[in-house]
Amino acid sequence: MEINRNKLTNIDTCGALRHRSILKALMLLSAIIYLQGCKNPPDEIASQEQEKEHPNITKLKAQSSEFTPEIIKLNESVYVAVGYDGSNASMIIGEEGVVIIDALRALGAAEKVAQEFNKISGKPVKALIYTHGHLDHTGGSSAFIRNSEDVTIIAREGFKDELQEHSPVEAILKKRNGRQFGRDLPVKDIINRGVAPGITSKDRAGEGYIKPNTLFKDSMKVELAGIDIELHAADGETNDELFVWTPELKTLFTGDNYYKSFPNLYAIRGSQYRDVKSWGESIQQMSTLPVEYLVPGHTRPLSGKAKVHRNLKNYATAILSVYQQTIDAMNKGYTLQQTVDHVRLPDSLINQPNLQEFYGSVPWGVRSVFLHYVGWFDGNPTNLYPLSSPQEAKHIIALAGGKKKLFEKLSTSVKDGDYQWGLQLADHLLQTDYETSRVITIKVKLLRSLAAQQINAPARNYYLSYAYELEKNEGQDILNK
Repeated sequence: MEINRNKLTNIDTCGALRHRSILKALMLLSAIIYLQGCKNPPDEIASQEQEKEHPNITKLKAQSSEFTPEIIKLNESVYVAVGYDGSNASMIIGEEGVVIIDALRALGAAEKVAQEFNKISGKPVKALIYTHGHLDHTGGSSAFIRNSEDVTIIAREGFKDELQEHSPVEAILKKRNGRQFGRDLPVKDIINRGVAPGITSKDRAGEGYIKPNTLFKDSMKVELAGIDIELHAADGETNDELFVWTPELKTLFTGDNYYKSFPNLYAIRGSQYRDVKSWGESIQQMSTLPVEYLVPGHTRPLSGKAKVHRNLKNYATAILSVYQQTIDAMNKGYTLQQTVDHVRLPDSLINQPNLQEFYGSVPWGVRSVFLHYVGWFDGNPTNLYPLSSPQEAKHIIALAGGKKKLFEKLSTSVKDGDYQWGLQLADHLLQTDYETSRVITIKVKLLRSLAAQQINAPARNYYLSYAYELEKNEGQDILNK
């Protein structure tokens, strides 16, 4: 049979053309169906991107496992109550009775822990030791002590001297304290406080406090309930801090000088200077002890000599590194912001689990050290007599081409994810009367956007708390005009 090759070629070509046409039609139909089902595809995609959880928030959520309520048995003599309140309470069982270290904040929470401790040992409480004066470690004392006259209650000299209730600016410290801990946030916005649960008991908070009846200055060796105990002054998070060492039990109680987070070298609620150098040196001193069990003031205890030593060592190194880098930068004539930009944790420490910035922040520590040594003036003569906020805003607005132009830049900062710059632009506009309500609305959005990226719980809580205050008061009560 003879084949007409020209005819065959024509048939193949026509088939290919029909095949391509069918494919094009199918693609067009798919596109039409997709578009009909998606009113605003780009907007929906953007919305989905915004809903993705930032890795920092995922890490902060994981930190909540540190506060699962539990009575942890470290050894035959030491038990630690974790997660019942904002801090830890511990019991050491001796031959003649028990010793309690720290007493939580809320009396109701302390009563629950005392009941659990009594199930383990019915021996009488012979002593209570306060590692420092903060209310979250002292407010539930009476739950553990039936008759305080028969109990030795020990603390350092200067106990509680630096607390906010003794400050002439107590009112604003109390306000900022609430923001830092997110005390007024709705439940849906609460994750945790970095080194404590996001919600803690309010049941008679502070009502169980009993004053110490025994004070010491530098160190003290004492036998309590048949247990040899060493107490050592250890300036750090507070200037009345101490640590407790029990040589026979190889157990160390650090108070708030150690917990599973980069330390809070400065509290954004406002605090007196926390002696950063002494803090690092206190941890160094602890790291020389043959510790097998470590009980922090917050977060879960650690066991194992090598693990404990490693954690104490990198903690001390991190604190002293931040301190020394800050001092070195200052001596080179760096300004405050230049110093903040310069100081960072060493590469060997930056990813250590116990140095993540859940509670403290390296930049905050740098600022605290800088201001402690030289005060508010950073050495740059430009900052001797800076413009007032309204004056600076006037010039910035003029540079931008007017209020409307600056407002457009502010709106763009939200779309671009340039949230910190947006906050600063918003504050300039809030020095004027231009579109105040709209500017406040944008500032609230910016604050929440920053909170959604923040691994540091106090910063996150502060952003969100301030945003709610702006909405509630429409900005009038808290904006600095």
